[in-house]
Amino acid sequence: MIFTKKQIENYADVMIWAMENARRGGQFKKYDSVLLRYDAAAQELAAAVYAKLLQKRYNPLVRVMLPENMQRDFYAYADNKQLQFLPPAEEQFQGALNGLIALRAPQDLTALKNTDPARIARAAVARKPVREVLDRTEQAGQFAWTLANYPTQELAGQAGLTLKQYAAQMAKACFLNEKDPVKKWKEVMAQIADIGAWLSGLKITRLQVRSAQMDLEILLGEKRRFISGGGNNIPSFEIFTSPDWRGTRGVYYADLPSYRSGNYVRGARLEFARGRVVRATAQEGQAFLRKMLGMDRGAAQVGEFSLTDRRFSKIDKFMADTLFDENFGGKHGNCHLAVGASYADTFSGDVRKLDKKAKQTLGFNESALHWDLVNTEDKTVHAVLSGGQTVLIYEKGRFTR
Repeated sequence: MIFTKKQIENYADVMIWAMENARRGGQFKKYDSVLLRYDAAAQELAAAVYAKLLQKRYNPLVRVMLPENMQRDFYAYADNKQLQFLPPAEEQFQGALNGLIALRAPQDLTALKNTDPARIARAAVARKPVREVLDRTEQAGQFAWTLANYPTQELAGQAGLTLKQYAAQMAKACFLNEKDPVKKWKEVMAQIADIGAWLSGLKITRLQVRSAQMDLEILLGEKRRFISGGGNNIPSFEIFTSPDWRGTRGVYYADLPSYRSGNYVRGARLEFARGRVVRATAQEGQAFLRKMLGMDRGAAQVGEFSLTDRRFSKIDKFMADTLFDENFGGKHGNCHLAVGASYADTFSGDVRKLDKKAKQTLGFNESALHWDLVNTEDKTVHAVLSGGQTVLIYEKGRFTR
């Protein structure tokens, strides 16, 4: 057994609380439908979540995800129509779900390394309308989601850890050893939300991010705010916003490796001009990186910028998974930049009125891609305020508040 029975129970409690907490503008009710989607290796945790969903009088729908070898076969043998086919189940879920809990437990992180990235991109673009429906119901306060990982030997090995060490890092990061982990999460989320409110109140126009290998300027844009995950991811210690993509310029560097669609990318360096990536290089996985940036028009533009304070995150090891790596604490905290889709809930106005035209006007990016690239270097982040003054908001891995 990877986790103790108590840790499994705690994890299930945290996941259901996280989903409920992530719902903005509405509350869950008895007999709401919740999709429980999980990889087969996470069955132990999925069973605990399922039982608790029933006990809370939700209607759980269960879906086991396609294993990596079958995913590889799909991209190898499917023709274009099959790549773009939406199963009836996907259509039924559109607008009908109230919640989603996803449990990931990968068995092969590089299963798709020899797959043509263009085929992966074609399938992703075809599924974009499903995500857009869920995005709209989420904006309306009718849907919420959360996701988490379950430790596997594959994750541990790729991170250079034993399975026991990896599970211990996960338990520490998710507060599974706490007597009341949900209470602990509520306390941490409140502290993080307070910093987000402070940032939102500064009237920031631009961010200047500098480290040994980065010199990046980000235009925040009009009607933006900084928010925390609020339960969408477990763990989640980040404070993020979706900037006006049109004002990004300079160099961003990801010193942590990234696994994406079965491919490994290390040392990604993105050079921006007039809001778009004009040059992309990587020490490993460069061809795949460039293919992903060409997925659609918005894939080479910024959808999110985030900072994590090391005072909150207990993650101090590379975890070979973005969910944990984008919340890295360690010595210097981290920032991450996502190319691709933006988050509508970083809009400071009534998000229900943020339609496609308004998004375009305000510079919220749209794409079938959303890829977080993480930097853990020692860095400074300055905010240029609307009055012209410059304020240091982040250094030595923590916010200055």
